[in-house]
Amino acid sequence: MSLATEDPVWYLAYGSNLAADRFACYLTGGRPRGAVRTYEGCRDRTPPARDVGLHLPGRLTFGGVSTVWGGALAFHDRAAEGSLAARAYLITFGQFSDVVAQEARLRVTTDLVPTATEGEWEAPSSVYESVSRIGEQDGVPILSFTSARSHEPAAPSEAYLRTILRGLAQTFGWDAHESAGYLLGAPGVAPTWSAEGLVGLTEDDGH
Repeated sequence: MSLATEDPVWYLAYGSNLAADRFACYLTGGRPRGAVRTYEGCRDRTPPARDVGLHLPGRLTFGGVSTVWGGALAFHDRAAEGSLAARAYLITFGQFSDVVAQEARLRVTTDLVPTATEGEWEAPSSVYESVSRIGEQDGVPILSFTSARSHEPAAPSEAYLRTILRGLAQTFGWDAHESAGYLLGAPGVAPTWSAEGLVGLTEDDGH
């Protein structure tokens, strides 16, 4: 599948980028609250034209180690039974390419290159090595990145979870208990985190 820089795509966020303020750091540059990294921003800093909440097959899982947040990273296990809560941002393919580059700690210079497999792109060296089209919304392709590798479940950090919880509330209007219940269903969250502990993160967030 060939896409031009200016073509519209939906970027599917299911981790910290559920929070619009955190995703804005990828687009315009800056350092997210609670993170230890400052982002360069995209070549095109235009805000998303729209965003929508989606529920897709699969489930959220946590594993590996984040150098930005500490603790484990969020992944989309597409083969698992369940439902993934996600937020899709309508941006350009060029912006999506730049988000992937920043995730891989590369300079934003060029767009992603298609592979020989339809609907997949060559991923820069990154923990999220699988970049692909996973469907469409309103006739526009939904693009996402995750890992196809298996990761042992591990606990995410307080700052990471706080950002995801804020994003779930923004996207779906869930209260703290609904968001906590969803996250507790993701491998890696329990037993380190309890429902009470997750709800407490939303109370401490200040938003």
